[in-house]
Amino acid sequence: MIYQVYVRSFLDSTGDGIGDLAGVRAGLPYLKKLGVDGIWLSPFYPSPQHDHGYDVADYCDVDPVFGDLGEFDRLMAAARRLGVKVLLDIVPNHCSSEHPWFREALAAGPGSPARARFHFANGRGPDGAEPPNNWHAMFGGPAWTRITEPDGRPGQWYLHMFTPEQPDWNWRDDRVPAEFERVLRFWLDRGVDGFRIDVAAGLYKHPALPDSDDPEADARTRDSVNPLAWNQPEVHDVWRRWRSVCEEYTARDGRERLLVGEVSVPSAREHARYVRPDELHQAFFFDLLSAPWDADAFRKVVSEAMQDIAGTGSTVTWVLNNHDQVRTVTRYGEPATGGSGLGAARARAAALLMLALPGAAYIYQGEELGLPEVVDLPDDVLTDPIFRRTGSRARIRDGCRVPLPWSGQASPFGFTSGAEGAKPWLPQPEYFAEYATDRALADTRSFWHLYRDGLQLRAALPQLGEGTLRWLDTPPGVLGFVRGDGLVCAVNFGTAPTPAPVAGTPLLASGPCPPGVLAGSTAAWWTADDDQPTT
Repeated sequence: MIYQVYVRSFLDSTGDGIGDLAGVRAGLPYLKKLGVDGIWLSPFYPSPQHDHGYDVADYCDVDPVFGDLGEFDRLMAAARRLGVKVLLDIVPNHCSSEHPWFREALAAGPGSPARARFHFANGRGPDGAEPPNNWHAMFGGPAWTRITEPDGRPGQWYLHMFTPEQPDWNWRDDRVPAEFERVLRFWLDRGVDGFRIDVAAGLYKHPALPDSDDPEADARTRDSVNPLAWNQPEVHDVWRRWRSVCEEYTARDGRERLLVGEVSVPSAREHARYVRPDELHQAFFFDLLSAPWDADAFRKVVSEAMQDIAGTGSTVTWVLNNHDQVRTVTRYGEPATGGSGLGAARARAAALLMLALPGAAYIYQGEELGLPEVVDLPDDVLTDPIFRRTGSRARIRDGCRVPLPWSGQASPFGFTSGAEGAKPWLPQPEYFAEYATDRALADTRSFWHLYRDGLQLRAALPQLGEGTLRWLDTPPGVLGFVRGDGLVCAVNFGTAPTPAPVAGTPLLASGPCPPGVLAGSTAAWWTADDDQPTT
């Protein structure tokens, strides 16, 4: 189980309202107590923060807002003492428009070697005033921006599949893969345990940069579905090389290094190609996250993953949420405020289901508190470039990035150590008091204890190790499977409590029956000799 730390929203140690690496270090004992095996840190590199660090200006340093390399080293030392692995977020598809190589490219002129590191092209039409092709950016608008040449004339266009502040690298230029290998080694030499790879199905574009049959697909779905811009076959050679670098370090000291990719591809079978034995160790399987709350849909998703991905010898990497998605409680039906209800019940059940599946699992910070999405942030505080680019609040990501509540009854809820009245970078709603960490730790019925107990069982029960699962015959709306030697996970996908059965009536058509009732949206684990299920 890896816990995603969105650094700027985790814990602020300096009082400026923005989380930092020292705050992460201070929070490590909390995460160790929860029971996670490691953490994944969102980008903390020097950046103008147009996309909160996913526009990297220097891949081998720390932005002063988050600390410095000395503080990073202290964080690594603390994590090592606690036995917590550390993964860094690396962004190889694009960089910041403030990156020195891109500034050099702007100054160098058309046809220069400096521009060959990116995708510069002449525009179409008699005066080159039209973009080189019809692609649209993921965050809205054209995927091309025209520059002014050093002599002041309108010039070439450059490609950016996200925002104009994030030019895409040209991985067909040999200097780009060589530079990223240098970056990997810089951080591996500082002791990191691996990398989460942003846009891992990206990097290469069709060499001819032709028009797309559906140019607005990426902007419409906000997913990497343009087959000309994503999932090109050459990308697999990158992961083979990165895998060999990690194995080189493992051979030195016996400590495994991990590569996990953000892979958005059309099918589980295509996904499986990224986790072949010589490529990525793991790749996020987003189908569980996007599945509707329906027993048949979940069963189909899990079955396909087990067949196509686990069949490669890799583990399936399950995820229910991350920094780009609506929080689970809200996505499953929770209203904007309040700590109980249908969404919360479903989120609890989904968490227990995920922890019972074979493979790896990742949890986004705040999910262990049952935090809902903050859906009513005022327009003037929104920072998501999707909002700036489109003017629409649809699918913006600020609501899941509001800083965590740690303690107290009013904002900043212990998030920042600044003077009274210090404001977090995004405002926290008053109802966050109900979800504060201190309250969650004290309440044995909280989300936190559900996750902690589930993680303890996941580590202790041999049935929940690697391997397969066997589906049970179940009534409509119920999902049940067996792991290992008789451990059962059952999930009721119903939306309302069911009548209590007559004593002794099994809830499942086969397999052991727990005492008690699975009612509403619930999940349980039990073994044949259990007195009570873990619910």
